[in-house]
Amino acid sequence: MRSNEKLTSNIDWTLLICYMLLLTIGIATVYSVAYNENHPSIFDFSQKYGKQIAWLSVATFLGFLVFLIDSQIYKKFSLIIYFICIFLLVLVLFMPAINGAHAWLGFGSLGIQPAEFAKIGTAVLLARYITEINVKIQTVRSVLIANAIIMVPMALVLMQPDAGTFVVFTSFLFVMYREGITYDPIVLKLVNLLPGVKFKETWFGTQFIPVIFVLVLLSVITLLVSGNENSTFGFFGQQLPGLYMILFVLFCLSVVSFLAMRFVIGRANRRSAIVISIFIFLISSGISLAVHFGFSSLATHQKQRIELFLGLKEDPDREDYNRNRAMAAVGSGGFLGKGYKQASLSSVESNHVPESETDFIFTSFAEEWGFAGSLVLVALYFIMLMRVITIAERQKSTFNRVYAYCVAMIVFYHFAVNIGMNIGFAPVIGIPLPFLSYGGSSTMSFSIFIFILLKLDSQRNQGLF
Repeated sequence: MRSNEKLTSNIDWTLLICYMLLLTIGIATVYSVAYNENHPSIFDFSQKYGKQIAWLSVATFLGFLVFLIDSQIYKKFSLIIYFICIFLLVLVLFMPAINGAHAWLGFGSLGIQPAEFAKIGTAVLLARYITEINVKIQTVRSVLIANAIIMVPMALVLMQPDAGTFVVFTSFLFVMYREGITYDPIVLKLVNLLPGVKFKETWFGTQFIPVIFVLVLLSVITLLVSGNENSTFGFFGQQLPGLYMILFVLFCLSVVSFLAMRFVIGRANRRSAIVISIFIFLISSGISLAVHFGFSSLATHQKQRIELFLGLKEDPDREDYNRNRAMAAVGSGGFLGKGYKQASLSSVESNHVPESETDFIFTSFAEEWGFAGSLVLVALYFIMLMRVITIAERQKSTFNRVYAYCVAMIVFYHFAVNIGMNIGFAPVIGIPLPFLSYGGSSTMSFSIFIFILLKLDSQRNQGLF
């Protein structure tokens, strides 16, 4: 009896209750949207809601099994867990494509997505590595290794291709920034390789968020100007591709930056100003070229989704059908919604909103419960995220804290992007809504994420590791 009390005494019940509530809302919504009057039982495993019940049972079982394992196991075997995930990501590339992507490992009539579990492997190994290094004395090697832990699975996911999961992996970069790992050593090394330039420190680390904003802005502008193959601009009577205009503008901005630096630092440091201006031009041009050719290498349907989101093309009845139908379904719910099992636009039977039980499940919930219900759902996610951050900040172990922030960022990315694409604020990139969307892999991976965190937090006072 005492052992059971000890096992449950330190559980964060707020997080666990949020998890259980979201799972309940998820299965209720899947049952509503996929309801078949010829198969009314929610435990009918021939239907999607029956299969989801089975996945929920497996996920909950795995979650409690994970909770029974001593928390130090996750750090001790983090490297093995990571390499198993990498092996599965490589193996899945040789599987038959489903919907244009090599993302599924099939087992009979079942299948799993290794990319979902690779997030867990990346989180535990990243937490372990950050624990073992001194972030106050960063080196080029330590920064490169930390980034490689993230970039290797990202590259394999992109090869599937799975643009949505690829985007989610970028959330780990913000976790590194939270822990003080920046690109300062690399930037400093590159800058000091330039002739006539010698710096002891850079401002890149402290200005990480503004730099990310500038990079995103540059990427979006590049796509807007050069993303359309027919985009050209006139230059001395010649029609040149849009990419050339981007490079020309970047060159002009580099000249302006040189003149500004020359005015500020004086004639004595003119050579440094020239070298830095050239460096800025090369880096910014390299980013634009990478975005341009990276966009060109995407699958046709992925390019079309980005073009539609950026307004480079309009096709409301074909490629942009999903997003338009999703927004229509969300809007039709009004303030209080149509009521449970009363969704007309987002039901599987009507097929007005494709994938309404997976990527677009928020449209079904919003149509049934309206703005008021959607606000409650968003508040529930907000409470969960705030609770995870609270758990992260009270940890004495660096490993626990880093892992907790990984969980927070992964859930936030999925939540924000999924709802964003349901209401037209983000491109449709196929990201499930945590704990709600139909699917075994996402349900199990998110459950394991949460239960590992609950276990780490429950033993936070039993020694540091």
